[in-house]
Amino acid sequence: EVQLVESGGGLVQAGGSLRLSCEFSGFTFNDHSIGWFRQAPGKEREGVSCISGFDGLIKYGDSVKDRFIISSDNTKNTVSLQMDSLKPEDTAVYYCAALHVVVGGTCPLRDLFMDYWGKGTQVTVSS
Repeated sequence: EVQLVESGGGLVQAGGSLRLSCEFSGFTFNDHSIGWFRQAPGKEREGVSCISGFDGLIKYGDSVKDRFIISSDNTKNTVSLQMDSLKPEDTAVYYCAALHVVVGGTCPLRDLFMDYWGKGTQVTVSS
């Protein structure tokens, strides 16, 4: 059974940092991409970052470039998202999701492509 479990959310002041973790099970990272998405109240779900276990490709959404860093720890079956210089507009529920990959260059920031989803973790940034 595939499972993705997010952790690390919370309340932080603007300019602060949080580190989110996505612990996954039921599949191997080397033929999947894992992405972070977020959804704020009243807004569509947005792709934040993606990392491919297939070829190491990494992508970031424009709104988080130079502030967020995605990484993987294969020994712990975990993908993390280090979020620095947080802004109130980063407030959202953050989800991790996985996609089975068969070719290189596959690391989508579109939620419709993802196969499996976690339940999300709340991030709130106060001004």
